[in-house]
Amino acid sequence: MHDAYRKGLFYALSCSVLWGVLPIYWQALRPIESSVIIFYRIFLVGLVCFLLSLKLYGMEEIRKNLKPKGVKLKYFLAGLLITANWSIYIWAVNADQVIQTCVGYYIEPLMVSVFGILFFKEKLTKYKLAALVMALAGVSLLLVHFMEIPLIALSLALTFATYAALKKSFNLPSVLSLFYETMYLMLPALAVVIYLEATGQGAWGVGKPYQYGLLMLCGPITALALALFAEAANKIPLVTLGLIEYLSPSISLVLGIFLFREPFDLVQFLAFVIVWIGLVFFTIGEKKDSGVDLENEADAAGADKMQEASQDKPETEKGGRSPGQESQEKLSH
Repeated sequence: MHDAYRKGLFYALSCSVLWGVLPIYWQALRPIESSVIIFYRIFLVGLVCFLLSLKLYGMEEIRKNLKPKGVKLKYFLAGLLITANWSIYIWAVNADQVIQTCVGYYIEPLMVSVFGILFFKEKLTKYKLAALVMALAGVSLLLVHFMEIPLIALSLALTFATYAALKKSFNLPSVLSLFYETMYLMLPALAVVIYLEATGQGAWGVGKPYQYGLLMLCGPITALALALFAEAANKIPLVTLGLIEYLSPSISLVLGIFLFREPFDLVQFLAFVIVWIGLVFFTIGEKKDSGVDLENEADAAGADKMQEASQDKPETEKGGRSPGQESQEKLSH
């Protein structure tokens, strides 16, 4: 269990870092329209996941997992949720709203954690509770500061938190799961791409050749990030996963301020600091929990060794029976 937990933390951290730097990639695709990028992304993610699934598991395994009653609807719903999330995010980034997307992804882990508590009966330690309180304070400060309902932020948070909760019930390899989620949307997306390119409204007639090459990478990049997230969701509690995800918007926030030069004031900075104080509490709690796990594992291993040693002792020391007597008893059975 401890090895699985450590792997889950690694996958969650890798996923968060990758998502954090993706605004650089999406803005490098300008002036290609966000809608064009979205349709390319849907089709290419599905294609990449299908090819990987075919190579790793074969067509028979792909078909077998679609037979249980009700799973197709779950995959379809998950596909709609993640597609809606992608669409909102890409449009916002290319509309110079990177910092606003960060607000959404600060809210989203709170929703993920709350869903974990409500639907999966996950428990909070005092350190994680402190981290959630600090995160909520930081997000609340941002919401009050903007003095309006941040529809982009709330939409990003709600769609991805719901997607994360739904993914928790998928007991499948991540590549297979991602293919099932996108397979219903692949052909419609491909049809739209063909129409846009044929009418001169697509990527080829707008972007430069190197940008079209970058666009072809959106499938593998997205599949990698979502595969890391899926593996993390299956190995660590949603509360832990939700808190680690604060790393992603924090990286994007830094990019929005210093690379994209978006407006950023003192109140936003204070909210950013409050959230990171919460992450300090979380880190301390994780370190303590890991130490307890290791200690428990060591104690269990020591107990096993003592038990083995006691079983290896001659029976004359245990109850006065000789090895020969015990052999006769075994034979009598």
